[in-house]
Amino acid sequence: MDVREALLEAAIKIYGEAGMRGATTRRIAKAANVNEVTLFRHFRRKSDLMEAAIVHVTSQTVGGPLPEHPIDPRAELVAWCRAHHRELHKRRALIRKAMSEFEQDPSCCARGMHASVRIAQELRDYLSRVKAAGLAAGAWDEGAATNMLMGAIFTDAMGRDTTPERYPYTMRRAIELYVDLLLRAIGADGAVGLPAKAEL
Repeated sequence: MDVREALLEAAIKIYGEAGMRGATTRRIAKAANVNEVTLFRHFRRKSDLMEAAIVHVTSQTVGGPLPEHPIDPRAELVAWCRAHHRELHKRRALIRKAMSEFEQDPSCCARGMHASVRIAQELRDYLSRVKAAGLAAGAWDEGAATNMLMGAIFTDAMGRDTTPERYPYTMRRAIELYVDLLLRAIGADGAVGLPAKAEL
């Protein structure tokens, strides 16, 4: 890892722990194992560093893209959702901090939400392809279906450690349950051979 990347990763880590005010350049430099002079050689201001750090973390891919031509929606969605869930769970402290500081710094939170918008569009486009391929029956809205599945994944990733009693199933099993519910809701369960009842 080069110095710039180390600074970006350190900035994200410290921001997730202490928020914007607590993420001082001294603390970030120490976490990156460099001195502040080195930090300021790469970034003129703290705000430049923090903006670059947020862009860096949100530009990281969540996993492979959803297929252009859906064949097995259950397998494809489970794999994609697991990758998305892992990334959310890994970055949960950062996400919580950004959301809690929205009123003080809306632009910082908005920059972080770009990844969420991009991921939602990927899922929505995929569900449109599932519908066009005749793998889901009935009239349903791709936007609502996208929000339902992403909402379940986000809530699980953010709340599993704070309200564990809500999650009697493993993270791995949770994704299967959420995907199965979505597929039944859009009439795609017959196309993928889902079991009659999802097991906990």
